[in-house]
Amino acid sequence: MLLEDVRVHHRTGQWCSGVRTRDNIVAYDMEILPPWQVPGRPTTDRCFVIADEGIQITRPVTFVGALEGGWYIDLVELEEVGPQRLAVHDLYLDIIVPPVGRRYEVLDLDELAEALQDGVIDAATTIKVLRNAQNFIDKHLRNLSQDAPSSWPDFPPAALVDLAELPPFD
Repeated sequence: MLLEDVRVHHRTGQWCSGVRTRDNIVAYDMEILPPWQVPGRPTTDRCFVIADEGIQITRPVTFVGALEGGWYIDLVELEEVGPQRLAVHDLYLDIIVPPVGRRYEVLDLDELAEALQDGVIDAATTIKVLRNAQNFIDKHLRNLSQDAPSSWPDFPPAALVDLAELPPFD
């Protein structure tokens, strides 16, 4: 696997170390800010951006209780802001995949609507976010051809497996 070292600007204001694949999939390690750290847990999360799908996937180490071990999916845009420098822009809509069962929750549709109403994003971006969300759900979380689904079609996405196994980025 050919990897390019990159720095990724996260919405918390941090520049994070990571890598990008030839398929424009980015993996980076983000330091969890002190107010959100959970005692005894790791202090970094590995984030994965599948740029062509407009999503960022994280398995937050800060999830506790019923969500512990679950996944958080942000709808995002990835912007090239300089040589080997990327910025991830959160586009309001999120999906949570709990650790057990075959269900998911779509969150923050109201935030997306408010951003559109307030002119923070335009109609074309909103349309792209909604389509990317549905495409992600259809590709990774739903398999309409199975009578009795016993597993996710591709979740977590197979394209992330090798990136998840890399050592921490410096």
